[in-house]
Amino acid sequence: MPEAVRPSKPQRGSEIDLHVHDLAQGGAGVARLDGYVVFVQGGFPGDRVRARIGKSKRSYAEAQMVELLEPGPDRIEARSEHPGAPWQVLPYERQLEEKERQVREALERIGGFESPPMKPIVPAVEPWRYRNKLEYSFGAGEDGQLALGFHRRGQWDAIDDIEEDVLASEKIDAIRLAVREWCRGRELKAYDRGDHSGFLRNLVVREGRRTGQIQARIVTSPGKFYPEDLAPELPVQGLLWTAAEGVAETTRGGETKLVAGKEWIEERVGDLRFRISPEAFFQTNTEMAEQLYAIAAEGAGLTGKEKVFDLFCGIGTIGLSMSGFAGHVWGLEQVEEAVRDAIRNAELNGIDNASFFAGDVRTAMRPLVEEAGKPDVIVIDPPRAGLSAKIVRRVMEAEAKRIVYVSCNPTTLAPNARQLVDDGGYELKTVTPVDMFPQTPHIEAVAVLDKVG
Repeated sequence: MPEAVRPSKPQRGSEIDLHVHDLAQGGAGVARLDGYVVFVQGGFPGDRVRARIGKSKRSYAEAQMVELLEPGPDRIEARSEHPGAPWQVLPYERQLEEKERQVREALERIGGFESPPMKPIVPAVEPWRYRNKLEYSFGAGEDGQLALGFHRRGQWDAIDDIEEDVLASEKIDAIRLAVREWCRGRELKAYDRGDHSGFLRNLVVREGRRTGQIQARIVTSPGKFYPEDLAPELPVQGLLWTAAEGVAETTRGGETKLVAGKEWIEERVGDLRFRISPEAFFQTNTEMAEQLYAIAAEGAGLTGKEKVFDLFCGIGTIGLSMSGFAGHVWGLEQVEEAVRDAIRNAELNGIDNASFFAGDVRTAMRPLVEEAGKPDVIVIDPPRAGLSAKIVRRVMEAEAKRIVYVSCNPTTLAPNARQLVDDGGYELKTVTPVDMFPQTPHIEAVAVLDKVG
């Protein structure tokens, strides 16, 4: 038989015309060039695009759309230029359909679940201006002015200035613009990510959607800075300054000083109050966090007697929201500052049946079982990378009757669920997608697994 002809790879930097026919996990458009797969950022089904090739590998390439030659039938006009809202060119109902499909396909293709027990996707309460935390970057604008916006898609060193952030509230947007104008008036220079000169790095703004409290934190390189003069011009409950010495693009680390007000804000989720410190993790969509936690609590099926382990508990949001229906909640989290916040949040709400400990789930799970006894229910809210095979084994050793897995990445949920089913004797009962992040390809899901027998 003649040997199959392998399609030739396009060269890095070349521009080619493509027809996008599908969407991949993560949101890139899928196109084919004589059978060779090209993932196109910015392309959507039905689009005919011109794309510039980035990575070019044996079986696929990654590309960036540089020109829309002909729009697909579902494409609509973008509301605003915003790199953090790449799916805004799809009608919202179409976004929901695609996200539900991607969760199902991950469970089928990666997890090997033939007919996954999917529930309908839960749509967002607010499809726009829903984020309670924004991280902006300072940069040099194309007009020579100081810019305060977002990294240009696919470029680590270019910052695009924006006049309106369609994912932030009007309050956060006004603070961003006020900080930008104040810094421009003092001719402060942005940090240069190429030669590491300059001063201004980031602005982080957090908002209590239920309380109205706002916190702003400016991140700079070490140097002279007088943000006390800025504080009276900002309607915030707290202003902080972080001086970061490293070259990495991160808002964490460095020395943080309280400039004015308080170093934390409060937020309400349901009937609970939470105190959020500057670097603590908190779901960025408050309204949908309420729905997510309610779905997780319903999936846990608590009767008031159960022992609940809350793994990767953060500041205690999920565990505390379940504490009123449980016998006792035991939270485990690696970040010590978050554990301190969780303990304070329990005290703040008068909750005495919740205990929180600092530790790596991989090594601290066995000691926790020795201390607390075997759990009835385990709630897991892991990072995007999901659980390592070793952590899944530690979870299985605890022999909980039920596991509630809150996932922010269906491609890691799927293999974790498969390991729990194959090696742990669990059955996947339900999976509920929850749209926490409209206008983006990101999707959360709550999976419930029961111990068989």
